[in-house]
Amino acid sequence: MPASESLPRGVRVGYGSGSVATGAFGTVPGLMLLPYLTDSLGISAIIAGFIVFAPKAWDVVLNPIAGRISDRTVDDRGPRRPWLLRAGIALAAGFALLFAAPEMSTVAEAAWVLVVFLACATAYAFFQVPYVAMPVEMTSSYHERTRLMTWRVAILAFTILLAGASAPAIRDAVGGRDGYRVMGLAMAVIILVGVVGAYAGTGRARVAAAQPGAGSLRDQLRIVATARDFRWLLTCFVVQALATGCMLAGVDYLASDVLGKDGAATILFVCFVGPALLLTPAWSAVGTRLGKKRGYVASSVFLGAGALLAATARTAPPAFVYLAVALVGIGYAGCQVFPMAMLPDAAAVDAQRTGTNRAGVYTGVWTAGETLGLALGPGVFALVLAIGGYRSSTDGDVVQPDSALTAIVLGFSVLPALLTALSLLWLRRYSLDAAQVDAAVAA
Repeated sequence: MPASESLPRGVRVGYGSGSVATGAFGTVPGLMLLPYLTDSLGISAIIAGFIVFAPKAWDVVLNPIAGRISDRTVDDRGPRRPWLLRAGIALAAGFALLFAAPEMSTVAEAAWVLVVFLACATAYAFFQVPYVAMPVEMTSSYHERTRLMTWRVAILAFTILLAGASAPAIRDAVGGRDGYRVMGLAMAVIILVGVVGAYAGTGRARVAAAQPGAGSLRDQLRIVATARDFRWLLTCFVVQALATGCMLAGVDYLASDVLGKDGAATILFVCFVGPALLLTPAWSAVGTRLGKKRGYVASSVFLGAGALLAATARTAPPAFVYLAVALVGIGYAGCQVFPMAMLPDAAAVDAQRTGTNRAGVYTGVWTAGETLGLALGPGVFALVLAIGGYRSSTDGDVVQPDSALTAIVLGFSVLPALLTALSLLWLRRYSLDAAQVDAAVAA
């Protein structure tokens, strides 16, 4: 199949199904793990924030190594696909254990979560990095990558809706710690479905031989760091991942402590993801008409504006808060489509310029940055909770002080809005467009 030819729909859907695994793992721990630690295991907010952050910080170190290893993998199925199956199965197994800590001392329970989450993060690195690297090798078409990412983000949005809405619903339906255990097992099954779908669905995709280039990983990282457009894009994406991580961590607290309505967490997720499911193709059309960078700026404005409107959560009717979160969802869809479509462009331009395919290293650095942002989000939110005087418990029935409620709202709304606005300072420096990418590929 020629590199510029459109990919079969089955391959697009197959590749996109990998987002079932990444979406479930990226959403549920960010949404449920901090409340599990503070309101079920009785662990203080500061310690809980460290437990959520530390394994993801390990991924920041591990992801570039995983990319380098996948670059050097020799297999008839290609350098990436074997890792989807190996690491994906391990990820599903680990996730089933994450919320299943037996009743022990608080210290032992905290250690269980930390160790198992670390194992999950390790498996996720070896799934996510090869998965994100695949579009660079599946097609060299500037616009086909946007179409490929449209499928991926649409399925990602559906998974966030499914996992984000069903996880708290399952927990609440079963109740107590058993609710968390059943929820963890259900999410593990969802992850496994995505893993198998991505592996099977990309079987007909074009396989490109990896050319990792000479030198150590440090040498390769140094070369990647000189790619200006990649550096600006990555910085913008990491800052926005931090904003998203704060909002994810705050959903359950906003629903239970501020809105105080049964099922509010599920409603918030439906409002967040529903628009994304409907409007992801629209963002793709915007990118085709205006360019990816302009589309990314526009979607960032939607995301930041919605987050800022959510600052009224303590005084406005719940319906207004849901509307604000829907606006966030509209922006979030574009903030996933565009950077993920721009990343392969930056890697492809480098490959054509140097004659060396460093897709794995590029995506390793990219996913390390994304992981860092998403990991810092709950950590920063936990710090905001601690400053606000949030009270941890083992049954979640503690009445929170007014300062804690204010901290929840600010951490969910104003802080993410400011971070999103800040991210645009780096995005404005990104310069690659369709003409530049096509010229580089044709050279």
